[in-house]
Amino acid sequence: MVDLKGNNINLRGLVLEDLAFLYTIENDESLWELSQIQTPFSKDVLKKYLETAQSDIKKQKQLRLVITSKSNQPLGFIDLFDFDFHNKHAGVSIVITEMNRGKGYGKEALTLLMDYSFNTLELHQLYSNVLEDNSVSIRLFESAGFEKVGLKKKWRFYKGRYKNEYLFQFINHVF
Repeated sequence: MVDLKGNNINLRGLVLEDLAFLYTIENDESLWELSQIQTPFSKDVLKKYLETAQSDIKKQKQLRLVITSKSNQPLGFIDLFDFDFHNKHAGVSIVITEMNRGKGYGKEALTLLMDYSFNTLELHQLYSNVLEDNSVSIRLFESAGFEKVGLKKKWRFYKGRYKNEYLFQFINHVF
């Protein structure tokens, strides 16, 4: 199981005890526009997901980690998705609970995940898709060295309207 230690936060693999927190985040309708979820998840569905979430990233093609305080309080999630072993890249998404935003936890979590992705998983690059009006996420990814490489026009449809989405990319030039 992945367990990464930072100065102010840790990243760890999901456990069954995360069910209530996962349920709260996944069913928060204010986040659905970002995650592209359209219907709520039941606790049974999420429990089944938790039971398999820590299997091999190469099989699942994703890895979700809990961002926790040093006292193990959950603060959010950070994910690798669309893991492509052959081409050595993956997507990154992150969510921090509203009351824990603006405290540097997202930047530290992203930095830890980048280090793990490049040094342990030996990825060559990471990417993220960010809505054009999500200035907080844009600042986060730019501050971590991601480059805005494209604009997907009218890419996301939510509540009757289309929104543009930026593509951010970080290439590890070590490989």
